Amino acid sequence: MAKKQVVAIIDDDESIRAATSRLVRSLGWDAHTYDSAQAFLDTGGASLVQCILSDVQMPRTSGLELLRILNAQGSRVPVVFITAFCTEAIRREALRAGAQACLSKPVDEAAVQRFLDDVASGRLPAVPPGCHGIK
Repeated sequence: MAKKQVVAIIDDDESIRAATSRLVRSLGWDAHTYDSAQAFLDTGGASLVQCILSDVQMPRTSGLELLRILNAQGSRVPVVFITAFCTEAIRREALRAGAQACLSKPVDEAAVQRFLDDVASGRLPAVPPGCHGIK
């Protein structure tokens, strides 16, 4: 039996973590959940997962700061932000920092599925189809 691929879900809202975890599990992935960027970093999470779904605005370390830290560490784990504050400015900053996309809450299940399919197949466009990235 093949080992399931793992998604890190990072969000300070427990209900969002639970809902997103249910979604990715229904798509055939395993999920590791973290209540903060720091908890993810403290566990060496980047070495344990194939991709990351993260909130942007969190206490102490934001999702954007987390991505910058991962970049500085040489991590190439694909990241998609899922946030209630997905303004054009945040979207541009996220994509410039190397995120695959910035999706608005409530999350579009089809967009998450396309992202996970792209990760699983090794296809990672600059911005997954259906996401509202920079052209």
